[in-house]
Amino acid sequence: MNENITPIFRMFDVEKAREFYVEFLGFQIDWEHRYEDHFPLYMQISSPSCTLHLSEHHGDACPGSAIRVQVENIELFHQSLLHKGYMYARPGLEETPWGTREVSVTDPFGNRLHFYQPIAQS
Repeated sequence: MNENITPIFRMFDVEKAREFYVEFLGFQIDWEHRYEDHFPLYMQISSPSCTLHLSEHHGDACPGSAIRVQVENIELFHQSLLHKGYMYARPGLEETPWGTREVSVTDPFGNRLHFYQPIAQS
C-alpha cells in the first residue's frame, strides 16, 4: 500500500494562499496548473514535513477541512511563525492531554492545519 497521502485544500484567492502558505508557513510552490488563461488554479506546495494541493476548482475540496502534520522542533517552528508577524494569526503552542505539543493555524479559506510533535516519554 502506498503511504503517501496528499490532501487537497480549497482556496478562493491565489494571492492570499501564497501569502499564507509560502510567506507565513514557509512552504514552497512546486508547480501550478491552469487548463487555460483565466481558469481556476491548481497547485502543489511542499515543506519538509508535508505536501499539499491547493485548488480553486469548484468541487475539488470542501473549505473547512483539517490536517495534522508532524514536525521536528515544534518550538523553533512556533517561534519562526511569531517572528514573521503575520497580520492574521498569532498561533500559540499548546501541550495536549494526548501527549503532543501543537501549533494550530487556520488558512484564509477556513482550512485548519495542526502542526505537532510528540512529547518524549521518560
